Amino acid sequence: MTKLDRLARSVRDAHQIADDLAARGVKLSINGSLHDPADPIGKLLFNVLAMVAECEGDLIRARTREGMKIAKAKGRLRGQQPKLSAKQEALLVQLHDAGEHTMYELAELFSVGRSTVYRALERARQRAEKKAGS
Repeated sequence: MTKLDRLARSVRDAHQIADDLAARGVKLSINGSLHDPADPIGKLLFNVLAMVAECEGDLIRARTREGMKIAKAKGRLRGQQPKLSAKQEALLVQLHDAGEHTMYELAELFSVGRSTVYRALERARQRAEKKAGS
């Protein structure tokens, strides 16, 4: 194995794996050096490496969340753009409410998937409920 963070995602997982290896009498080779999980020094080294690997993963996740928060605040993280414009969505809802078209026909008419039609109708329903509740 080249890196301990590839072995386990948390210290708890690493402990379970080390206990299993020790019970079977298997020694662990990490980056070329041999460690016996049954040996006290091997256990200590294994635990330290597992803690460092878990901390490294946590730091990466924290930096990613922070970067996404900054990008969102600057308007650079918008996600996927809607398939239908507001006018198209209003027309779709109007055609659906008229009851003359099936979901499949609406999807073909607007060149989108049926799931997009369902989502547009759900958003329209939520807006109507919010407006009625106000």
